[in-house]
Amino acid sequence: MTRGGFREHRISAQDGLRLYVRDYGPRRGGATPVLCLAGLTRNSADFALAAERLAGSRRVVCPDYRGRGRSEWDRDWRNYEAQVYLSDIGHVMAALGLERVVVLGVSMGGLLALGLTALKPLSVAGIVLNDIGPDVASEGLGRILAFIGTDRPQPDYVAAARFLREALPTVRIKSEAGWERFARATYAEGGDGLLHFAWDVDLAKPLAQPREPMRDLWPLFRAAAARVPTLVLRGALSDVLTADCLSRMIAAAPGLRHLTVEEWGHCPPLDEPPVDAALDAFLAGL
Repeated sequence: MTRGGFREHRISAQDGLRLYVRDYGPRRGGATPVLCLAGLTRNSADFALAAERLAGSRRVVCPDYRGRGRSEWDRDWRNYEAQVYLSDIGHVMAALGLERVVVLGVSMGGLLALGLTALKPLSVAGIVLNDIGPDVASEGLGRILAFIGTDRPQPDYVAAARFLREALPTVRIKSEAGWERFARATYAEGGDGLLHFAWDVDLAKPLAQPREPMRDLWPLFRAAAARVPTLVLRGALSDVLTADCLSRMIAAAPGLRHLTVEEWGHCPPLDEPPVDAALDAFLAGL
């Protein structure tokens, strides 16, 4: 099905759960496709502007994780974890014939990009890590968990945009239209006529109640950055990817490309001119 400049797919995961995917640009030909992996609660709508811009020269595929956007929610919140997400991504790639991709990962999507590079090394041509690194600052993680685990219904998108503007002070969207677009990617209309978060709030539970300690991600990062070209974007005000962590990433990976976006926190948007320029320069060689 085609809609608004992109094709829509419903793809079955390994357990039968249906995953929603936006698919932009040419099905075949062009430069290496870009696989866009969103942040923890985010979805394919976040990539709309970037995908439309890039789709003139390459395919751009943007899946919604299970429990987000227009994908089905999982009845078992324990399945909201990295290994299941990676399996889902593998099914999406197989179903759409994506043999080799550049992975653009925002926040948690960047960590999944590292995991995908380890699991499918021949399938990844390059990675972009947007405001994420091997160390996730505890302050930022705590803030995120406190925000995402409780639904905050809103009567309409004007109110939703106002709420998000107040709740997320380091998201420096500059226009009313931008805030409304962000609100529409964050909320969806429920059966009660109110707007609710476009994610299953239970996805916070595995992070609040982890089954095992978080693994050391530095070996994954070093291996990925040594194997494929890597670009790191950081918001100067980020409380998730600290300046110290970025410095250590640069030291650990000679040749790492990086950009710090002034005035932004977690995460810099993909429609800021400096980000566009850095992304275009990075993709030009891939």
